[in-house]
Amino acid sequence: MKRLRLALLIAVVASVALLALTGPPRFLLNLVKPVDLTNPAAAGSILVDRYTCRTCHRIGGRGALTGPDLAGVTRRLSPGVLRLWLSNPAAVKGGTAMPNNWLSDGEIEAILAYLQSVP
Repeated sequence: MKRLRLALLIAVVASVALLALTGPPRFLLNLVKPVDLTNPAAAGSILVDRYTCRTCHRIGGRGALTGPDLAGVTRRLSPGVLRLWLSNPAAVKGGTAMPNNWLSDGEIEAILAYLQSVP
């Protein structure tokens, strides 16, 4: 019985450590962070504010320029690159200052829709 408890404790600790190192799996992000995509651009605007993207980026003429200006970013970069960037910035550019916000697929789609709608 003690060995079983110890084995379970080790498994839980290892799982938590792995999660801390690699982040939550995509299916879990999608489960716990759903987005109503009825109006994706409006949802994306809310998410840009929630994740304080304008702290570093200028979007629609508002925000800082610590990071790139995101005006026209959806015309400059492919949707696939943008999705990968939003899902894991360090996978695209190691050492980037862009934080990984562990966005769900719905959040990514909403943010992209918002960025497409901004002049």
